[in-house]
Formats: sequence, structure tokens, C-alpha cells
Amino acid sequence: MPRPLWTGAISFGLVTIPVKVVSATQDHSIHFRQVHLEDLGRVRTRKVCELDGEALSQDEIGKGYELSKEQTVPITDEELDRIPLPTAKAIEIVAFVDADSVDPIRISDSYYLAIDGQVAAKPYTLLRRALERSDKVAVAKFAWHNRERLGLLRVREGAIVLHSMRWPDEIRSPESLAPRQVELDDDEIDRAVQLTDTMALDSIAGFRDAYRDALEDLIAAKSEGRELPEPAEGEEQGEGKVVDLMAALNASVEAAKESRGEGGGGEATVHAMRPRKKTASKKAASSGKATTGRKAGASGKTTGRKAGAGKTTAAKRTTGAKRTARKRSAS
Repeated sequence: MPRPLWTGAISFGLVTIPVKVVSATQDHSIHFRQVHLEDLGRVRTRKVCELDGEALSQDEIGKGYELSKEQTVPITDEELDRIPLPTAKAIEIVAFVDADSVDPIRISDSYYLAIDGQVAAKPYTLLRRALERSDKVAVAKFAWHNRERLGLLRVREGAIVLHSMRWPDEIRSPESLAPRQVELDDDEIDRAVQLTDTMALDSIAGFRDAYRDALEDLIAAKSEGRELPEPAEGEEQGEGKVVDLMAALNASVEAAKESRGEGGGGEATVHAMRPRKKTASKKAASSGKATTGRKAGASGKTTGRKAGAGKTTAAKRTTGAKRTARKRSAS
């Protein structure tokens, strides 16, 4: 079992459950050290007092709250431990709610709660069974790292999990970030829904960190003196392009089907964009915004064209765009 990060008890009405908090996750990221490029010597961060310039050890460092530039109030760990807080050594359950009512954006770090002694086995199991049978999660308060926190208790594979949660006032409103109202065809929405159905999975357990794998290959190649891996070829994403949304959705659906081995049932049709003409007022209103292309037909569906009549494939997009630009300049 990993080293406990905190010991205390779950307060469940009049029931007390001694528990130990252990991390529910592991960090598999590859970490680098800062080194001197000339001799690869490690560069360390030193804690130095800004008044006398002396490097300090950890036992010489304490906490202080800055009231102003001229006045700082020292606070000791003993004083923090004596704060009269009911949740100082307890995870106090204050409510039970439906799991769907909790916004995932509020969930932060996750921890497993392990029993602290055999005396906790029965009440621990009681709480776990109650959560499982009620299909609810418990909202709790607990104090950790010098602050009171909000937590969420739920069951995972027979163990109780504590999710640290953010307080409501810590969540920023996305109102100013949402895009302004845009027009969408029903066909575009239906095709997007079809794409979500095609890409649906029962589980995400099979996902891997591709960047970490590539980073391990790079480190192995350098340490063994081998040739470095070639960078992956990717399609350039041009800025300010007029995007044929329906064609992109068609191609995405077909690609998703092929990746699942379902067969595309024919290639997705991609056609050249013909942006609508705008009046002077509309041009002024939409200046600086990205343009979403639409197909010219009333049905919203992509139709095939003969090669001689100007059919454009994905490989000929650039050439078609250049020809269109020359025709416009000539006119």
C-alpha cells in the first residue's frame, strides 16, 4: 500500500470510521532535471532569505501572512493545528446527492480511503453498502493543507474514494467564452450526431499516452547513440481557411468507420466551397470572424460532380483554390 498522506476518520452521523488517505493515482510522466549545458551538472533551486542572502534549511523556514509590505504576521504549524475546526481530523459527511448532479469540473484530486485498524472494517463496509444501494454519493467537508475543503465520497471496486472538490466560487463562468449565435443546418447537426455514434466507445481503458511513448523512444535513442526517430507527418492546419463543414463531417464519419473496420461504403464526397455573397452591413458585422462554408443546394447534402465539370478531390483542393483565385482576379 502507498504511504498514507493523511489519517483521520469519516464522520457519518454518529458513526466514526478511522481511515487512512492514500493517493488513488500515479504520475507516469517523464520528468526532466535542469542541468548546466556545458558540463550537464544539475542545477538546484536554493531557498535564500532576501534580507541577509543566506541559504536556509527546511527547519529554518516557517509560514507568514503579509499584511502589508512592511508587516508580516508569523503563523506556526502548532497554531494551525489548534484552530477550532470540526473537520480538522475528520471527513464530515454533510449530505447525500445524486451523482449526476455534481458538475465534473468541480472534481480535483482523487484518493482512496483505507481502514485504519480492524475496528473500522464494519462501519466502513456499512457506508460502502449504503452508497451502493442508494446510488448516491456523499458530500463531505475536511481540512487538509491548512484549508477546509469540499469532498465527494463514492465507491469504486469495493473501496471508498474521496474526490477533492472545488468550492462553487472557485469555478469561473464560461459565459464570456461561448461563441455568438451561428446558423447551422439540420443536416449538419444530424451528421455530427452520426459522427458521435460512430466514434462511441464502451470504455476508455485502452487509451495510452502517445507523447510519453514517443518521449521514451527519444530518450532511448539518445542514450544508445541511435538515430533519432523521425517526426510524424501531419496535415498542416492553415489559418483563416473557409471550411466546408458538411464535407469535413462526411470525411470524419467515413474515417471513423474505416478505423473500426466497418467499411466506408464509398468515399466521402468533398466539393469546392462557394462562399455566399454578403451585403455591406453583413460584411461589417462579421468582420474578423471565421467563416463556415455551406453547400449551395437546398437539401444540404453533398452531390457528386463529373470530373470534367469541376469535381474536386481532397488531393486537388489547393489547385482548385488557386484557380478560383485567378478567375476572381481576372474578373
